[in-house]
Amino acid sequence: MRVLVIGSGAREHALCVALSSDPAVTALSCAPGNAGTARVAEPAAVDAADPVAVAALAASWRADLVVVGPEVPLVAGAADAVRDAGIPCFGPSAQAAQLEGSKSFAKHVMAAAGVPTARSWPVGGAAELETALDEAGPPFVVKDDGLAAGKGVVVTTDRDAAVAHGHRVLDAGGAVLVEEFLDGPEVSLFAVTDGTTVLPLLPAQDAKRRDDGDAGPNTGGMGAYAPLPWAPPGLVDEVLATVLQPTVDEMARRGEPFSGLLYAGLALTSRGLRVVEFNARFGDPETQVVLPLLETPLAGLLHAAATGTLAGHPPLRWLDGAAVTVVVAAPGYPERPRTGDPVTGADGEGVLHAGTTVDAEGTVRSSGGRVLAVTAVGADLAAARQSAYERVAGVRLAGAHWRTDIALAAVEGRITVD
Repeated sequence: MRVLVIGSGAREHALCVALSSDPAVTALSCAPGNAGTARVAEPAAVDAADPVAVAALAASWRADLVVVGPEVPLVAGAADAVRDAGIPCFGPSAQAAQLEGSKSFAKHVMAAAGVPTARSWPVGGAAELETALDEAGPPFVVKDDGLAAGKGVVVTTDRDAAVAHGHRVLDAGGAVLVEEFLDGPEVSLFAVTDGTTVLPLLPAQDAKRRDDGDAGPNTGGMGAYAPLPWAPPGLVDEVLATVLQPTVDEMARRGEPFSGLLYAGLALTSRGLRVVEFNARFGDPETQVVLPLLETPLAGLLHAAATGTLAGHPPLRWLDGAAVTVVVAAPGYPERPRTGDPVTGADGEGVLHAGTTVDAEGTVRSSGGRVLAVTAVGADLAAARQSAYERVAGVRLAGAHWRTDIALAAVEGRITVD
């Protein structure tokens, strides 16, 4: 199988590492890729946000399967264009990807499917924003209704900060969603689906705030770990029955079947399970800890989803142990990350590239806010965590920032579910 991965982040590097170890994969390319993916997959130039260009590359490279990593190409219709070219594609249609592209759309789908989620107030103007905040009350949750790379939400008890974020989104021409605050720990659960059958993967938890102790601004994710030793028994079965399968069934009922990776961001609240958000693709950085624990060959699983044959796929197999990933970010991330700095130690074991490029002299340089996702697998969460931070110590990037407490609360038993 010739597999083409679209994207350039650590998620795509993790996908390429998993695919490269699959004996069914005879050729692997990542477009546009980064300095890390180039070591395991053939690089190719493409504008990932251009569906026509993605489909043309897939055809000229003679791909048997295309895996679209990021949300922007999916919302733009990359998967539609590839399928129109007669090539199997892992990823939802542009219409189905609105589950991530529009939070209001996702709320309508969840309401129709009876999926538990936070109460919400769509906001189209300044007056509506004030009214919605009055009704919701603190802590205030104000979201950009569209794509925002994980950084479009503010959760605060400061009403002025909530109003300011809402106005920034509105002034930029966007729409805003105000939500009720959900208490309890959050869980990320991926599911592979062909639009009918749904196969959930391993639950993970990411760290969204920039700084230790869940302080600082929201980011695209500063680290993650899996599995979750504190997760209630039967959690995956409950999410499959009450969230994932009903959502996939509702999308099919609407004539907008969702095939690809459905990501449910969940809060385990004092009032029960609630959906925080849906994503239409593998999450980053959770992919970096889920895939290393997946023993089932990845290419066959994704191809089955892309070709509507998931019902006949064998049950998924998982390795024992745990995985931890720590994101190494550029100085100034997430507001104004500095790029262009040299990175050393980036070829170490378990180092996945998120935002890197190679200059004319062969030097790896930072090219994004999140530069590396340093990952390790261990016999248990404590061992994986220790190994991950030992690997972080081997990386050099001027002014780099990373959290020192990824997975620490779980290791110390400080996460509880009411």
